[in-house]
Amino acid sequence: MPYEPPTHRVERSIRATTGAKIVAGVDEVGRGAWAGPVTVCAAITGLRRPPADLTDSKLVPEPRRSALAEELGGWVTAYSLGHSSPEEIDDLGMTAALRLAAVRALDGLPTRPDAVILDGKHNYLGPPWKVRTVIKGDQTCVAVAAASVIAKVRRDALMAELAPQYAEFAFQENAGYPSPVHRAALEAQGPTPLHRLSWAYMDALTRWKHLKRTRIEPTEHEQIDLF
Repeated sequence: MPYEPPTHRVERSIRATTGAKIVAGVDEVGRGAWAGPVTVCAAITGLRRPPADLTDSKLVPEPRRSALAEELGGWVTAYSLGHSSPEEIDDLGMTAALRLAAVRALDGLPTRPDAVILDGKHNYLGPPWKVRTVIKGDQTCVAVAAASVIAKVRRDALMAELAPQYAEFAFQENAGYPSPVHRAALEAQGPTPLHRLSWAYMDALTRWKHLKRTRIEPTEHEQIDLF
């Protein structure tokens, strides 16, 4: 294994210092895509030993990632997914869209967590959630790594299901992220209903840039209510 496996260190610290009993790991996928939703997974794992090969989803090769996500589905105590649509991303801006997707995921859990471990350095959740941000949490924290893998596999599957409707865009291969095929299809066909029309890539589409929407810049990059 070319990386250190994730641990429960942060979760144990939160439990010891705050009295939290239920801690959820939260991670997102799709933030940098041109098309499709931004997807957030919230996972509760407890303190059990995780399945083999668990780490940041980007470090887990296919087909192991898909198999691991299936294994995690039965191993985690609970998990839930939340999505924000391309329209919501354009309307709200990415920070608010991430928060909306995360709240949907957390609200979908059978039990409300006492605390949340959020991957990254920016707390896009804010009150009333008690949040600990962890840079590279998807590599170091078991619950966040589990959320990372589940979110990635489920969003990729969603984009693959939508791909036949937009065959030229090869969403089954790029999941809505930038790629040469994706760019060529955009130039020839223009954006689909799955595309984020406020994204900067629209500026390069001479035939279609009149469709671009004014981007709402995120304003909540501070770490809020951390402990």
